[in-house]
Amino acid sequence: MITKHTYGNPFNTEAVVEAVPNAEDAPAYGSVSLEKGFAFSYTMAAQDIVYGLGEAIRGINKRGHLYVSNCSDTPDHLEDMASMYGAHNFLIIDGEETFGLFFDYPTAITFDIGYTLQDKLTVSCEEADLDLYVIDGENAYDIVKQFRKIIGRSYIPPKFAFGFGQSRWGYTTADDFKNVVKGYRENHIPMDMLYMDIDYMESYKDFTVNEKNFPDFKAFVDEMKAQDIHLVPIIDAGVKIEEGYDVYEEGVENNYFCKREDGSDFAAAVWPGRTHFPDVLNKEAREWFGGKYETLISQGIDGFWNDMNEPAIFYSDEGLAKYKEFLQTYQNDKDDQIPFFAVQYLPKTLSNSPEDYKRFYHNVDGKMVRHDKVHNLFGYNMTRAAGEAFEKISPDKRILMFSRSSYIGMHRYGGIWTGDNKSWWSHLLLNLKMMPTLNMCGFLYTGADLGGFGANTTRDLLLRWLALGIFTPLMRNHSAIRTRDQECYRFENVEDFRHVIGIRYRLIPYLYSEYMKAALNDDMYFKPLAFDYPKDEMAREIEDQLMLGNEVMIAPVYTQNASGRYVYLPEEMKFVKFMPDGSIYEETLPQGSHFVKIALNEVSMFIRKGKCVPVVDVAESVNKIDMGTLRYIGYENAEYDLYEDDGISRI
Repeated sequence: MITKHTYGNPFNTEAVVEAVPNAEDAPAYGSVSLEKGFAFSYTMAAQDIVYGLGEAIRGINKRGHLYVSNCSDTPDHLEDMASMYGAHNFLIIDGEETFGLFFDYPTAITFDIGYTLQDKLTVSCEEADLDLYVIDGENAYDIVKQFRKIIGRSYIPPKFAFGFGQSRWGYTTADDFKNVVKGYRENHIPMDMLYMDIDYMESYKDFTVNEKNFPDFKAFVDEMKAQDIHLVPIIDAGVKIEEGYDVYEEGVENNYFCKREDGSDFAAAVWPGRTHFPDVLNKEAREWFGGKYETLISQGIDGFWNDMNEPAIFYSDEGLAKYKEFLQTYQNDKDDQIPFFAVQYLPKTLSNSPEDYKRFYHNVDGKMVRHDKVHNLFGYNMTRAAGEAFEKISPDKRILMFSRSSYIGMHRYGGIWTGDNKSWWSHLLLNLKMMPTLNMCGFLYTGADLGGFGANTTRDLLLRWLALGIFTPLMRNHSAIRTRDQECYRFENVEDFRHVIGIRYRLIPYLYSEYMKAALNDDMYFKPLAFDYPKDEMAREIEDQLMLGNEVMIAPVYTQNASGRYVYLPEEMKFVKFMPDGSIYEETLPQGSHFVKIALNEVSMFIRKGKCVPVVDVAESVNKIDMGTLRYIGYENAEYDLYEDDGISRI
């Protein structure tokens, strides 16, 4: 059962798409105070688990920390971070009382989950203008499925998007991309997607291609597709201010950009230099910006990733002017009076300044709304612009789309990747722990930058991360410019990478089936163990093992120099390893704890008692998978409901 409690005059985020009746009485759990904005308080029992918040640092159980939903361009995913790229305000308290909460509020909201007081959950925001949804259910899993139903069906990508993809910030010319394809194909390492970061554009201008580096872009796209490679270009939020640039000129002429209070177009620097932001909360501007994706679709592109859409700001005109004024004050200093800490601190305040988010406005149905009041909706609506346009541009075929910034509701239009992580073992574990909480909020097509985006990866870290990435719907190796090259063919014993990535393709019939079932049934692809084993106290504690679909448990190795790991089996399971010689090792293990050996060039999983999983022979692209080689591993006489479609038609 779901009840809706409305406070003040909420902004319609359109996160919830199914009607929920308004309750006249107070929420059944906790207490609400409207003395200073809005505050919801609840006293947690000692054994209560708090699930949720989608993209957030730390663990699956969110107790013991303070989180702020405030979409932020934050590349250093450290343990003390409060905010990340997404804002996913859905929680479940699972214990003496079990219920779910969704705070539909489009700007910064704080979740103090046992941080100030260990037993106190407090959710607070500055203004009492929000909808609070309270969900009762049989258990946490049931609550998730009820919530998923009211927020609408999750995005479904084309089937090729379940292949492996390679990316790097720094690929610039057609030859750069061709050389990457050559490296993978010559080494027979499977690959389906090649991502194009900002350097493919002309001067970082959205919906342009550098003609010097790509003199015939359509022919280049076709050449890649002939090798079963889908090019996936990036689109950023900022539109370069430049006379003669059609996107800029059309946006200015039609008032499609975000405005300052005086009605002028707000300007801020991002990759192209000074830019304007498309007013994606304005329906007309959203339709216009979404329509621009056709520029690349008409040249054969069938996938995109949206970036910098928190929106990220390097500096605004106003912020830069203030900083210059500070420097000018001390430019003739002869007495060493320059305040050292101010010199250090002030440049850091230029980027993503809260003051800048107060400087521009959106036109929402004719009403000017200050950006900071709806900040968390920008990335959502940028991707919505694309998703709505795709339905017109490509009415019969699915297009790949995922985004960096998001709010609940965006899950209907695209997936997300978890942003600029680092080549750290801790981020491999963080990747694992984020997956079920993102699924809870509707984001099924998810994944992290395998091997790590920033810093320098190592061979063993990349192999272990790929062994997790095999199971995430989005499987992409991505790295930053000026870091170590981390394409798989650059490391010794390349056959290990060929084998590990090949397992992804052997499992695609299963992974795709379970994804489609989850999407079409408002279900989860990844689950915490406790969702399938709610009465198992050990399962409630475990955060480094996940259930995948209805048949599989995964327990990746995430520790450097480890020969294996301990796992807990809530029931008898088949321990399965895909061996480097192509064979599949199966061993039945009883319920309980076990140490299992897993070499760097092996991929493991566990099949639940009485279940089986389809596998096929290795293929170098999704298009080349031979379903005639389909067979089943796991328990004998088990049955599996295989989902099949053409992988491209809209559903």
